[in-house]
Amino acid sequence: MKLRDELPVDHHLATVYRYGAAVCGLILLAFAALGFADALTPFDTSGDTVAGMTTNTTLSVISTVVGLALLVGAVIGGNFASTLNMTVGGLFVLSGFVHIFVLDRSVNILDFGMTNVVFSFVMGLVIATFGMYGRVSSRLSHENPYWRRRHPEQAGREAKAARRPGADPGPAALPATGPTPGAIGRAPGDG
Repeated sequence: MKLRDELPVDHHLATVYRYGAAVCGLILLAFAALGFADALTPFDTSGDTVAGMTTNTTLSVISTVVGLALLVGAVIGGNFASTLNMTVGGLFVLSGFVHIFVLDRSVNILDFGMTNVVFSFVMGLVIATFGMYGRVSSRLSHENPYWRRRHPEQAGREAKAARRPGADPGPAALPATGPTPGAIGRAPGDG
């Protein structure tokens, strides 16, 4: 079973993942373009600033690659975009922590300053939040496809109860997505 099987293609959460990835990817590409426009040297640590942050060509290349990856995630959408957003967001936060310890040292080849560290934390949390939206919570609604996937027995009972004559067909009446636990590993048509 794959992660992408959990979310229906037309589910509204896919829109959040797509737009989140696209907006954050465009922000990173704009930062990279401004860095390239200044024609910086690859590992220059002289403190050239773009949009209030220090940068060099290497950081602009990394920003371009990550920005393009987020745009690809926006195009693909679904759980791929969600997982990519969570991963990239986590890496941004990790980068912020790493660069706190290398500020004003020779190993700071990306020329991070404190504003870059703060940006890394904020951007990482924003990207990760877009990826986790509707997917990670202790109180997901019972109509959420991730909740139904994690609680197939209860979702099945609620769907069965909603199909009874005279029952109110509320949100629990929606069928669970993906294969049932007993259908995993069987080929279609095996019954």
